Amino acid sequence: MLSIPLSVAPIFCGAGRGAAILLVLNLMAHQAIASTNTPPTELASATLEAVVDEALAKNPELRFYEAEIAAATAGRRTAGAWRNPELTGTIGHKTADGGGLSAEGVAWSVSVLQPFEWPGRIGLRKAIANQDVELANLGLARFKTALAGRVRALAFSLFAAEEKSAAASEVADRFKALREVLVQRDPAGLTPLLEIRVIEATELNAQRKASEALLVTQSALLELNQLRGAPPQISLKIADSSLAFRPPEDRDELLAMARTNNFELKVRAVELAQQGFRVDLARNERYPAVALGPTFAEENAGSDRERILGVVVSLPLPFWNRNRGNVEAASARQTQAAVSYELAQRDVTRRVLETALTYETKLREMAKWRPDSVAHFREAAEVADRHYRLGAVPISTYVELQKQYLDAVEGLLDTKREALEAAVQLELLTGVSMPLSRATPRKEGK
Repeated sequence: MLSIPLSVAPIFCGAGRGAAILLVLNLMAHQAIASTNTPPTELASATLEAVVDEALAKNPELRFYEAEIAAATAGRRTAGAWRNPELTGTIGHKTADGGGLSAEGVAWSVSVLQPFEWPGRIGLRKAIANQDVELANLGLARFKTALAGRVRALAFSLFAAEEKSAAASEVADRFKALREVLVQRDPAGLTPLLEIRVIEATELNAQRKASEALLVTQSALLELNQLRGAPPQISLKIADSSLAFRPPEDRDELLAMARTNNFELKVRAVELAQQGFRVDLARNERYPAVALGPTFAEENAGSDRERILGVVVSLPLPFWNRNRGNVEAASARQTQAAVSYELAQRDVTRRVLETALTYETKLREMAKWRPDSVAHFREAAEVADRHYRLGAVPISTYVELQKQYLDAVEGLLDTKREALEAAVQLELLTGVSMPLSRATPRKEGK
């Protein structure tokens, strides 16, 4: 539906109405044609590292860990604060008898008591609070490292799925075009008919692979958008990048780095140290806090007035509760923390060795590839298509080449993806100073 702007409404009043209408409609038609023929803007491609940087800057979950650090910092300030002084007062009636006479008046007293903790108690609370701050910082650092690795692996999975879908669609279209040509020839005999059925079946299989790759693409895109804080429907194109992998350090060095840099071991070590402070605090709390402060009292009875200025000391008597239960509970949790730390060491050692083996295996596998393997198989598939149409290549060779082209593309991309995932996991486990993988955007024409 075309709408007429209000600015041209006066034209329709008076003479020349028909010409004005034609002029306005002509202008609107030209605008509609121009907007229809405007080519759509091409989706800008982003490199792997650009997507990782965006996720590290915009991921909404980062605010959770930052708030955790803020809460732990506030708890540290609270742990070192003194308890507030206590104000107590009494008021009553006084009667004084003497010499057959009695006098009455008001008696009152006021005390201000400042509680003092047992020596070392505030220091232990500060130490526990410092461990909470360290745990919060470790949580943020671990999340950032895991987020960067996950986004990098997802971004490459998105790129690989798009490449698989394009290759499968290419093969499916090739079989479809060939099938249409063969059907138009009205084949006679059993052999041509069977060849058409083979081509149809292979076409369906290629279409299924293209659909599966498309589903993987959408799944990776949805998770990527979630991790980088973008709306789910936003599209993203990953630039064609050359992944370079470096050999890892030897096993002993990797294990030593894991014992020093692994986030899980750091967390378990901090928790063990914190639990030791909790045991010391529970033992310290067996002794009471002492409240000390001045007191002032005044008693009035008739013309007599008495004023008392003194010092008040208050402390609970530990007759029934010596905090033995809390000491035993803290000691048991310390034992649990020590066992958890030992189990975490064994688990990290196993995972480092397994991941290093996987990474090295994938590197050896990729070292056997030719740099132009995919282009080589694609060219062979195209040559087979042309020569099959000329009758120079049998159907078995033609179909096998198309399948091998798809299998080669999938195998190469899957191996790269698995190597990247192993590299990401090894970096997270060991905290290597230099990244194991590096993505370099390919130049146009290469």
